[in-house]
Parts: sequence; structure tokens; C-alpha cells
Amino acid sequence: MSKEFPPATYIDTTSQLRTLMDEILASEPQSVAIDTESNSMYAYRGQVCLIQLSTRTADYIIDPFPIENMQAFGNLLAEKRIEKIFHAADYDLICIKRDFDFEVHNIFDTMVAARMLKEDKFGLADLLATYFDVEVDKSHQRDDWGARPLPKDSLKYAQMDTHYLHELRDLLYERLAEQGHADELQEIFDDVLRIEVKDQSFDPHGFWKLGRPRSLTRRQMSLLRELYILRDDLAKEEDQPPFKVISNRALVNMARRQPRNFSQLYQIKGLGAKAVRYYGDDILDAIDTGKANRPPKPPPPDRPDPVLADRYVALHAWRKQTGIERGLDSSLILSKDTLWELAREMPITKDELAQIVGIGEWRLANYGNDLLALIRTLD
Repeated sequence: MSKEFPPATYIDTTSQLRTLMDEILASEPQSVAIDTESNSMYAYRGQVCLIQLSTRTADYIIDPFPIENMQAFGNLLAEKRIEKIFHAADYDLICIKRDFDFEVHNIFDTMVAARMLKEDKFGLADLLATYFDVEVDKSHQRDDWGARPLPKDSLKYAQMDTHYLHELRDLLYERLAEQGHADELQEIFDDVLRIEVKDQSFDPHGFWKLGRPRSLTRRQMSLLRELYILRDDLAKEEDQPPFKVISNRALVNMARRQPRNFSQLYQIKGLGAKAVRYYGDDILDAIDTGKANRPPKPPPPDRPDPVLADRYVALHAWRKQTGIERGLDSSLILSKDTLWELAREMPITKDELAQIVGIGEWRLANYGNDLLALIRTLD
């Protein structure tokens, strides 16, 4: 069942954005709900194409493409007194930091809250069906959000992502507070906020991650390197994701079979006829180059210090067992980054443990003794 509500107000100028952000900041709301849509399935480098924002009384869709200055939105995200409600905040935070370099403070993640409540299904569509008897049209999940103009159905789907988040947040928080999880939940949200944006630039050595697991020879790796670089050049030129230009499977198969002409290219599994027609000459040239070049020297394995790795393994095992005992996904117990810092710093007192990033007051009180006891056995 779908429920009708007014369409979202469309914001597509700097002045409209500033006016809206000023109104929200002046009205001192307790929270705003936020989601983003990106076009990573349709572009060489994905970008934020749409921002959905809901107050408790109205829905808005912000189009960042024509807006010259998004700083007003950044000011809202940085405002600590206003809670920002997301569902599965990780990807949204990465995109916001990557595209706008905005800092975000004070979040509530309804997916994390649902996982803490041990919901069997915690996707937004599942939660909306469970709590509001609302059915989401999932056919829009793969829409090209970079297209303009966007169809009304796409905009309605986007609006649904934030329309119910305030109510959902309240229902989940009430149950979690009754169970005494409010303080723990906040520390998990702090973990989410520390997510880092990985380098998005092309790694010319990334072909090793394709070839090594498939036991390619060094000569085959030489061909794979040239094909891997060619694919990125073609993807960049056409503004397409690399996997849509030539699949990983096709790259590996070509490196193995080393086709010499178009007839042999058409026989490569995973390489469509369209790719052969469009890129065949470039592919054959890359293969010839790979044959002529000296085989690449494998990079050294990226291995941490063995003592440090052993400590991490022991801490990771403790995290897994704690998760089992509590009936929670172990990632909610402590983040991997916190485990690595514990392995490096080896705190031996509660004061030292409290200095570890990711160890807040709740975790210190509930996990502190166990962690310190474990750490004492690791020297």
C-alpha cells in the first residue's frame, strides 16, 4: 500500500537553498532527515545528483547541479544542535565529504538502530513496510539520478527516502531507550561519523587484484595491465563506469587467451559484440603492447607487522564472541579501526583505554575490564 502526500518542494537555486537553510536554522528544529542520490552506476566518477531533506512538516528535494554555492547546506550539516537522520548513513557521508568537503555532526542512523533492535530485515523498504504498511517501488533503485529532467515517479521515490524517517527514528529510539541502549547507540553513531573517504583516483597497479587471485602468469599479467589501463582511458572518455565498458571477467579472459584478431575477440566470454565493434582495434593494440613489454614485477605483499596482526586477530575474536553473546552483529561492538588502535597502543589502564578513539563512556564501562584483561595476555 502506498500513501499519498504532497510532492516535495524542489530547490534548485542558491537563493532558494539559503532561504530554506535559514528557515530551518531559525526555527530550531530538533532534527532533519537527509538522503542523497548519486549516479555511480552511470558515470566514470559518481557524484551527488540529488539531496532529499525532510523536516517534521515538509519534504524538499535539492538539485545541486544548478546551485552555485552549497555552503548553506554545509552549515546545516555542521550544526551540532540539530540531529541529522539518515538511513545507512555511511555512503551518504562518504559522498557528502567527497563532493562538498562538508563536515557532519550529530546523526541518527535508522539502519543502525534497527540492527541494534535485532530486526530481521533492516533495509528502508522493509522497515517502512513493517512500521507504516508502506510499499516502496523498488524499480527506481537503479534510476540515473544524473538525468534531467527527472520523471515525477523518480522524484516521488526519492521523496519517500526521507518522508518517514522522523517517525521511524522516534519509534526505534523509544524501543532502544526502553532497553537501555541510548548511550551505546550514540557511540556507534560516532563511529559512523569517523568514516573516511578513500582515494577515488585510478590505481594503475589495481590489475594485480584481478590477476593474482586467478593465478595469471607474469606474461598474462603484462597483457592484463595494458587492458586494465585501456579500460580506464575508455571509461573516462565516455564518462561511464569502467565495469560497463569492459567487465573484469573479459579482461582476465583476454589476458589468458591473448586474442590476435576480431574473430578471436568475439569468442571471449564476457566481452560483448558491442565492445568488440567499438573498442576492438584498441584492445588488440593493448594486447600487442602487453606482449612486447617486459612482464611487470609483482609489488611486495601488504602485510602488517606480525605481532600487531596477532594482537588484532585476538581482539577481533573477542569482538566476534561478544557479538554472539549479545546477539548482535559484531561490527556494532567496536569498529575495526578501534581494534587496530587497541592493537597498536596496548592500553593497560582505564585512563589509557579511554583515550582510544571509539572507546566512549558506555564502552569503557561495559567492555573496559574485558579488554584490559585480554590486552594483558597479548604482550
